[in-house]
Amino acid sequence: MIYMLCRNRVADFAKWKRVFDSHAPAHRAAGLHLLQLWRSLAEPNNVFFVFEVGSVEKARAFLSAPDAAEAGKAAGVVDGDLQFLESAEGY
Repeated sequence: MIYMLCRNRVADFAKWKRVFDSHAPAHRAAGLHLLQLWRSLAEPNNVFFVFEVGSVEKARAFLSAPDAAEAGKAAGVVDGDLQFLESAEGY
């Protein structure tokens, strides 16, 4: 299974969360299933989340679409990063 681990530093968590939640149908359409969402205790506007990824290609296309950048801006994302990961258990 492939996962996408993301970090966003946001201007306002509540605003970011409203926009993030409103994009759940788009996430599902891109083959992304939210598994977990966390906030940093030390920096509450640092948000971490993990999606299970059905298709890396679909996820990359979703992330590179102009709508994704617009949604990030509307949500108040200051910066962020992501990694596609696979389980290393059993190695």
